Amino acid sequence: MSSIPNQFTCFRINQKDEKIVSGLEMVSIEDINPGEVTLKTEYSSINYKDALAATGAGKILRKFPLIGGVDVAGEVVESEDPRFSIGDKVIAACSGLSETNDGGYSEYTRISSEAAIQLPDKIDTKTAMAIGTAGFAAGLAVFKMKLNMQTPEMGPIVVTGATGGVGSIAIDMLSTSGFETTAITRKKTHDEYLRSIGTTNILCLEEMEIGERPLEKAQFGGGIDNVGGDLLSWVLRSTVPEGNVASIGLAADFKLPTNVMPFILRGVNLLGVNSTTLPNSFKQEVWEDIANNMLPKKIEDIVTKEVSLKELPEQFQAFLDGSIVGRVLVKV
Repeated sequence: MSSIPNQFTCFRINQKDEKIVSGLEMVSIEDINPGEVTLKTEYSSINYKDALAATGAGKILRKFPLIGGVDVAGEVVESEDPRFSIGDKVIAACSGLSETNDGGYSEYTRISSEAAIQLPDKIDTKTAMAIGTAGFAAGLAVFKMKLNMQTPEMGPIVVTGATGGVGSIAIDMLSTSGFETTAITRKKTHDEYLRSIGTTNILCLEEMEIGERPLEKAQFGGGIDNVGGDLLSWVLRSTVPEGNVASIGLAADFKLPTNVMPFILRGVNLLGVNSTTLPNSFKQEVWEDIANNMLPKKIEDIVTKEVSLKELPEQFQAFLDGSIVGRVLVKV
């Protein structure tokens, strides 16, 4: 007999008269998309993409209605896939939730077996959602850099957009992995926060001279960039020979004004990071590496808020305004 109640609460996004309408609704398991694995949701999180989807500020959803929440972690209560048993702890992130399928802002979540990742023993569901899509992207960046022979001896890793979810967890993971870091941020008021999560040095973007030379002083072993545009170009031109720069975001610009000098004279490597295109086996490997080699040590400092489903709307605007620091957890 199923343990799933007849009705449960979710945060659903719909479209009425060309406008996005979202809020709490009562639904049944038959109302949500099919999937081989059903979870009793324990935690989700808020990403910038969630704010875009729930407010209509960005065209994220490809169909309506959908339950919000790109991340989910919980306990298996039903499974049609022999790889997952009742009681297993499972996470789904970077897998189309709240885009083409119902997401994690629901007391019960149904996901495809292709989206389901078995949670490593060293990570509980709360920590998994503190990491979430943002932290997984950071972990994937570090994973790729290490595959490409990045070492602490090459020098500090510069992290742009450092107070955001990706940047904050990247700093923590890099610190755990033995790297020094240099944080670049527009928010001068958050120096104490950045140092608390392991930053070695802090640069204020407004006080920096980025310049336009084909090559700048080689001062960084590599970089993790969340900004794009001129700043990513400067990071590439400021990286030591054979250093790796991972490109994750485009907070400032999707364009990249650069030249070939960093690549052909210094052998700098530009690594693309897109966690949605990875096969599940690779995602599982990255999660295992996060658990065993770079599990964030300052996650309690990085999680600056924990909210309920009913508190979601007031958080979304703060994300759009850029006033959120670190990660926001959703306890379901």
